Amino acid sequence: MIRPIALAVPRRGPDILVFEAHDPTNDQTFYRPLGGGIEFGETAETALRRELREELAAELDDVHRIGVLENLFHAYGRDGHEIVFVFSCRLADPALYERDVVGEVLDDAGTRVLWRPLSGFTAEAPLYPTGLSALLVDSWAG
Repeated sequence: MIRPIALAVPRRGPDILVFEAHDPTNDQTFYRPLGGGIEFGETAETALRRELREELAAELDDVHRIGVLENLFHAYGRDGHEIVFVFSCRLADPALYERDVVGEVLDDAGTRVLWRPLSGFTAEAPLYPTGLSALLVDSWAG
C-alpha cells in the first residue's frame, strides 16, 4: 500500500529539525523530519499541522509546500512506499529554536527531536526520505 505523508522542515540557519531513530534490523541510526500520515479527507497541510501538534505540541507559521518525493524503502524488516509532501515552515514558539535538543516525540517516548545541520548527514547517519537533502538544497538556493 502506498502511504501519503506530510513532513515539516523548519530551519534554524543551516540546521533543520529532525527526529533521531534507530532501525535494529540493519543497526542504523537515521534522521527524518517530523510529520506523518495524511488521513482520508485531510489535505497535506492540515495533516502536517495536526501531526506537529501531536508529536511536538507545536503550531506552525509560514507553511509552504516545497516539493513532493516518492520514497521506496526497506526499514524495520519491511518494504515501504510513500508519497511525501515536504513543507518549509516556521515554528510559532520561538523557544523551540533556542535548544539544540528540543525534546522527545510526544507519542513516541525516547525518540529525540533535535536540530542538525543539513550538511551533517552521512551514509552512516542518513536523512530520510531519500532525495530530501537535494530538494532542500535546491529550495534554499532559490
